[in-house]
Amino acid sequence: MGSFCTSKRSALYAIFLCVFLVQLCHSASSKLYVVYMGSRGSDEPDEILRLNRQMLTVVHKGSVEQAMDSHVRSYRHGFRGFAAKLTEEQASEIAKMPGVVSVFPNTKRSLHTTHSWDFMGLINEETMEIPGYSTKNQVNVIIGFIDTGIWPESPSFSDADMPPVPVGWKGECQSGEAFNASTCNRKVIGARYYYSGYEAEEDTGETTTSFKSPRDSSGHGSHTASTAAGRYVQNMNYKGLAAGAARGGAPMARIAVYKTCWSSGCYDVDLLAAFDDAVRDGVHIISLSLGPDAPQGDYFNDAISIGSFHAVSRGIVVVASAGNEGSAGSATNLAPWLITVAASSTDRDFRSDIILGNRAHVTGESLTPLEMNASARIIPASEAYAGYFTPYQSSYCLDSSLNSTKARGKVLVCRHSGSSTESKLAKSVVVKEAGGVGMILIDESDKDLAVPFVIPAAIVGKQLGSKILSYINNTRKPLSRILSAQTVLGSQPAPRITAFSSKGPNVLTPEILKPDVAAPGLNILAAWSPATAKLKFNILSGTSMACPHLTGIVALIKAVHPSWSPSAIKSAIMTTATVLDKHHKPITADPEGRIGNAFDYGSGFINPSKNFDECGKAKKYLQSCCICSQRSQCYRCTSTNSL
Repeated sequence: MGSFCTSKRSALYAIFLCVFLVQLCHSASSKLYVVYMGSRGSDEPDEILRLNRQMLTVVHKGSVEQAMDSHVRSYRHGFRGFAAKLTEEQASEIAKMPGVVSVFPNTKRSLHTTHSWDFMGLINEETMEIPGYSTKNQVNVIIGFIDTGIWPESPSFSDADMPPVPVGWKGECQSGEAFNASTCNRKVIGARYYYSGYEAEEDTGETTTSFKSPRDSSGHGSHTASTAAGRYVQNMNYKGLAAGAARGGAPMARIAVYKTCWSSGCYDVDLLAAFDDAVRDGVHIISLSLGPDAPQGDYFNDAISIGSFHAVSRGIVVVASAGNEGSAGSATNLAPWLITVAASSTDRDFRSDIILGNRAHVTGESLTPLEMNASARIIPASEAYAGYFTPYQSSYCLDSSLNSTKARGKVLVCRHSGSSTESKLAKSVVVKEAGGVGMILIDESDKDLAVPFVIPAAIVGKQLGSKILSYINNTRKPLSRILSAQTVLGSQPAPRITAFSSKGPNVLTPEILKPDVAAPGLNILAAWSPATAKLKFNILSGTSMACPHLTGIVALIKAVHPSWSPSAIKSAIMTTATVLDKHHKPITADPEGRIGNAFDYGSGFINPSKNFDECGKAKKYLQSCCICSQRSQCYRCTSTNSL
């Protein structure tokens, strides 16, 4: 009898174990998917949730409990859809159901990571008035930033002397870690954060500082928000560089924050939730300094394309960055309803002088305030190779690749082949740890980016790097000294398209030009998060920085012409852009300095002082002038040509 009971218990245990393993395998094979169902139907939240769970119950073979467990989020304000944990087979089954437009996995998107407003000709004052137009109505313009959050205590986000929050605003200030409902003010009027898409894909036990709230831990979101709409700050600078008063494009506009981006990126499920809420909250503009990796996927499987489509259909202008891959056909955010922005320079650079032993002076890019007090021996990093590393590997100053005996007290010439500013910074750390006192970094991709190194250092291009190496190879005891970085105004040519800025043609819809326009995106000074490097302000480069420049312009246009549609605003911006630099010569493109074309800058470099008059826009295309009303809307033209 005891043997029978033991056998029975063993059989029951085996059955339980099998069931558990089946459920475990099913859970392990499930991934987070977005189910997109087009324009919204019912406005009743309970009814939307019931219909979503009904669909999930079908693919879970009638199990209501499993359907509820798999459901993550419903989208119901700007469009219809939901996010759920599904197997590949279940996702395929739902994709065939009536009313479903597309089903796609929860894909990660990347961030596309002042004086610039003076460079573009806007008046240097708090309100950013346009000659001949009043932009005081910008206090009623609300910009939604889908990014890494915000550091609300920054002086760029002060609400001093701002009127009450616009009537009709429906957003909220969501509490969370180091952030509560009272953290918002009359400048930052809304703040939300989204975590479920990130949580489903990443290890959330990360050790890096990342507030589970709208608070910005990386600095990117604060930088973009202040570039577009930051208040006037008297003494903004980065370690003494670029010192002076600075402000955003629309300093009196309101800011609403939608934090979807975390340490590793931004996931589709969270991006769509942010779009959905922004539509309901009542923003007028959405700014996205992020996007997919190139090549971009189909519009119906791209969260930004879907979310922005429904936002634009409700009169919200959506501005997005083109990407930082730099090669032909690498532009992203290609949907025709988006305004996609490429990155250009201004006439401000940050340079360090390099003095060689033969008294030759050369100049490199740097954000480093450190300098060498005296000249030191200079060698190629390949001569300081260590251990199992070859001289070729050591020439790139890889971690642990340098022999400290050979490197100590010397200036090392290192190479860089990628595009990551972090890896450039890391090379200076490697040189410092090996005892080096300075570094000259040859950027083989010639991407003109200044970097804050940990030792006296500067970046040079291939041509200048070859001259320095030639000096070393032909001199018995070559010497060099690197001076601290300085702010240089009047750099020419300007603007020029940066080497890192992603370019057309549009790989999805070749007949539609992308990017649309170019704006400043090189070495931009703006607000920062003190949670990162204890800085209040920082200098960044990328189409991430170009995007909010255009966002600020859109806010000013919206202030002058609140009734203009997204298409009218996009048209005004594109048809008034210029293809000439400040010296009235064709805009060039880095790194080779060739004459730029439409795949580099779209319609051209933005020209904000010309954006506000529909007549001015028409004159560019018509041989004769338009006769216009006082509201600057063309109602009759003397030419037979059409717009």
